[in-house]
Amino acid sequence: MKKETPYLTALIQKLAPKVGAKVIVEPKWKIVAQIRYSNGVNRYLRFYTLDLNPVGASDIAKDKGFAKFFMQKMGYPVANGKEFFKPWWAKVIGSKDTAKTALSYAKKIGYPLIVKPNSSSQGHGVTLVHNSKELLRALNDAFEDDRVAIVEEYKPGRDYRVVTLDGKIISAYERVALSVTGDGQKNISELLVAKQKLFKKKKRDTRINLRDPRILKMLKSKDKNLRTVLAKGESITLLPNSNLSTGGESKDVTATIHPKFKKIAIRLTKDMGLRIAGVDIMVTEGEITEAPKKDGYYIIEINAAPGLDHYVTTGKAQEKIVEAMYLKVLKAMRKR
Repeated sequence: MKKETPYLTALIQKLAPKVGAKVIVEPKWKIVAQIRYSNGVNRYLRFYTLDLNPVGASDIAKDKGFAKFFMQKMGYPVANGKEFFKPWWAKVIGSKDTAKTALSYAKKIGYPLIVKPNSSSQGHGVTLVHNSKELLRALNDAFEDDRVAIVEEYKPGRDYRVVTLDGKIISAYERVALSVTGDGQKNISELLVAKQKLFKKKKRDTRINLRDPRILKMLKSKDKNLRTVLAKGESITLLPNSNLSTGGESKDVTATIHPKFKKIAIRLTKDMGLRIAGVDIMVTEGEITEAPKKDGYYIIEINAAPGLDHYVTTGKAQEKIVEAMYLKVLKAMRKR
């Protein structure tokens, strides 16, 4: 079967002629490319990463623990949390912070808690836990993909992604976690299958895993399962994270985001040494369209390579926003 060209690779190929550039794509996997400008400058693309942000700043942003350390030092509000290490890695670095000590930490700050792999993206592995048994299971799952896992307090609110580029807001949208709404006839499994078909129709590259233990656990906590038939109009949230890649929905707020939240996102991007970033903000009091309240929001994380392929499927306006953004990126990379 012919491998489909990833969204960003295809978009760069489409836009490159507008800035007098040619694109050479590695043909087997199509996830890396060289962008050759007429002035002799060569730039590179790998997955969602382009030659725009400095390497050091990008690497820090990829590491949730280190990024949170610097954000907190600069006065940005973040959720309280701590890193814990896979046993063999803990020995290598001489740390006692393993799953065993995570139990004591959890008891100290209290449940529920969020567990997530330190270097994951797109919401992969983010788990909400309510007790020590669930915590240990979530840590074991996280350690399958990463040698470092973060345990942090659960502070729910409204989840927003704000994308900045060279001191300007390019897009802002609210992310709503995967959910289904009943019709009084279909069970939850059938509703999820129908949602997956809708994603496919929209050409949205999102895969809903009906066996995802996080979905099953969320249902169990609400005395439901995949065979439960929801009443007409009854909605239920199925995942602890709101990433579009895991089935979340988006609501565009680019035109209505409050100026003070704009300044926060732009300043944080600059302070973290980045030119382009996706700033994830959780607003626990009010909305991002209102002025931020003291202790009413915190920074979830900052992403140096914000993937917008799911965002573009939400509408023609969003598609134009993303294309305009990457055209600016290509122009910026053309400079020597």
